[in-house]
Amino acid sequence: MPKGSVELTNARREEIVDACAELYRTRPFREITIKEIGEKTSVTRTSIYNYFQTKEEIFLALLQREYQAWGDELDALPPGPMSAGQLADALARTLERRTCMLKLMAMNLYDIETNSRLENLAAFKRVYARSMQAVCRCLERCRPGLPEEEQQRFLYAFFPFLFGVYPYTTATKKQKQAMALAHVEAPRLSVYELICGFVRRLLQGMPG
Repeated sequence: MPKGSVELTNARREEIVDACAELYRTRPFREITIKEIGEKTSVTRTSIYNYFQTKEEIFLALLQREYQAWGDELDALPPGPMSAGQLADALARTLERRTCMLKLMAMNLYDIETNSRLENLAAFKRVYARSMQAVCRCLERCRPGLPEEEQQRFLYAFFPFLFGVYPYTTATKKQKQAMALAHVEAPRLSVYELICGFVRRLLQGMPG
């Protein structure tokens, strides 16, 4: 880690992650290089290695930031009881603003985790666990006193489901062309519609 204040180190890391996020909006993961990321920052390519050892670690930091922001947003929801419809709406609304997170989960998570150092992966897992806890707190507001096994049933249906949301709500030009040739109708559901409907169905089978 380079010498300097913690604030400077964090600012440099954020600048690198911001550049990565900007490239990822229009470019596939496999095509983005550390050199290109460095060109969008005030940090040289050589200096980037003081903060991240691999491209995947930069993407892991981006995914961690996305989960952190989602957890913060869930914790900032207005207090008080929630109906099933309100919980479904809240989860869907917060997640439709996390397209980058859903895309990373669906498309690139395995490679990102495989090529990141253990300590960075552990830091990400802590933030991921915090997001699960934030969802649990929302669930408790909708279903007070819900048994722990029911909470776990919800979490381990909801979180794996999120890994498939992006591919079912977003199609590339080439995918659309292939579906047209195969006479397969392209998906028309939005992130909000898919998640909201799924959460409502999950809650229908739960006590409370």
